[in-house]
Amino acid sequence: MSRTEAMPATMAAPGLFALVAQGVMLSAGWRRLALAYGAGAVGALAMPPFGALPALVVALCVAVWLLDGATTGRGRWQTLRKAGLIGWAWGFGYLTAGLWWLGSAFLVEADEFAWALPLGVIGLPAVLGLFYGVGFALARLVWSPGAGRIFALAFGLSTCEWLRGHLFTGFPWNTLGMALGQNLWLMQSAAGIGLYGLTLLAVLVAAAPATFATGATLRARLGPSLAAGFVLAAMAFHGLTRLPEGPDATVPGIRLRLVQPNLNQDVKFRPENRADILDRYIELSDRAAAPDRSGLTDVTHVIWPESAFPFLIQRDPDALARIAAALPPGKHLITGAARADTPPEVGRPHFFNSILTLAAGPKLGDTYDKVHLVPFGEYLPAFLDASLRALHIRQFVAVPGGFTPGDRAHQRILSVPGLPPIAATICYEAIFPGAIVPEASPNGPPPVPGLILNLTNDAWFGDTPGPRQHFAQARLRAVEEGLPLVRDANTGISAVVDAHGRITASLPLGVEGVLDADLPVRLEQRTVYARFGDAPFWLLLGLTLLLAIAARRRVA
Repeated sequence: MSRTEAMPATMAAPGLFALVAQGVMLSAGWRRLALAYGAGAVGALAMPPFGALPALVVALCVAVWLLDGATTGRGRWQTLRKAGLIGWAWGFGYLTAGLWWLGSAFLVEADEFAWALPLGVIGLPAVLGLFYGVGFALARLVWSPGAGRIFALAFGLSTCEWLRGHLFTGFPWNTLGMALGQNLWLMQSAAGIGLYGLTLLAVLVAAAPATFATGATLRARLGPSLAAGFVLAAMAFHGLTRLPEGPDATVPGIRLRLVQPNLNQDVKFRPENRADILDRYIELSDRAAAPDRSGLTDVTHVIWPESAFPFLIQRDPDALARIAAALPPGKHLITGAARADTPPEVGRPHFFNSILTLAAGPKLGDTYDKVHLVPFGEYLPAFLDASLRALHIRQFVAVPGGFTPGDRAHQRILSVPGLPPIAATICYEAIFPGAIVPEASPNGPPPVPGLILNLTNDAWFGDTPGPRQHFAQARLRAVEEGLPLVRDANTGISAVVDAHGRITASLPLGVEGVLDADLPVRLEQRTVYARFGDAPFWLLLGLTLLLAIAARRRVA
């Protein structure tokens, strides 16, 4: 079969656009991979903080044309292999351009970790790009000319994004659905279909204009784009009508103070700074957010970010006493902190990345231990642990033996006097859709939470897109679950977000300050996503696959 014969039968549209599409289809070798890599990199501009949806249109239209040209005369396996290689290059470019800021973490302790910077900035995207290779191969498996191939691509990419978010501990950062999930009106659909449902719609919408360059008739060229425009308009209208006219009500008797100390990462974890760091937290906590208020008289709960101390606060009576003295009676502190526990059967301490609660006394209250730890950041994967330790390589957070994850099977709601039940998350736990509210409890089903709490430390990544992407993803969890989000970050972005995803108060990235805010109420009715999880997504994915198969059979 010649390369001309391999082109879609719909390649009849005139004009420059069609010539560009044809040039992409006819590309070969390194040029084809370079086009795929570049297209993926352009697509990263659709992610926060840029939010350029047209960039995803460019990226996915090129993806469609590259897959159009993936046909070979040497059998289906060779075609799928070529499609998978194209997908890997596309994903490699997308993730390199979207995750380059990870390199900042390797420079915090450059003397120990700078050598590994290429592994994070290039190696991780190269490995994760394999998911997109699988997605492109799945799409090519049910490929057909015309609009049917748009459904095929949506099926393949949505499947690979779900796999990327779940396999090998999962890493759903910058899932394609975030192209829609950062717009207030469009994100409202996540209350029904979640992030992966948004991903499927994002691919359908952004890839549809590819047919404009390849359709044989005006209807074939314009129809998919018009349908995509209708989908976007319907989503925007749904979002507009779902949003209340006024602000959400707030929970009576609760006033929160979020403390954002803006500590540099190279200072934050040095034990010699322990006294100064504690002084800074206490001073900020007593600082009024408005000139007409004073101290802690107007607030009920003070919140400090993840890993607030370079020491084990639970084992430091003097530090606990100082905090207790700063808390008036009836006030409560919620703080991130490392904690240690020594199981009798082990005899050595286990360390946890935790949320601790304290009251005047001092009295330690309920705790939450981080369940979803960061590989290489908070622990070394078991299959590499011995080898890496032999080379004197440790995880970023210098804890003997690494952190121990909380008990996933018995993950529980955090209880703090004066607050509704809390769905607690630490750092990047907030990027996992469907994993915010625990499904099990030692005492049966957990209570329905009244808020999502996210304590984080984004100082690792400086003033880059990373912290902004992190906040955008945490914000979408509020819409999915129908719960307000309270987020306290060391360097920002700290914010309170209502259950519709509206930011009611915030502190920007890279500033020191305090934020006083009321707590918005949760939605009276649980969202469809909160009740059924990814079930609506799977239904949409199945329908998309059926439409792709039907289109393929029509032209067989």
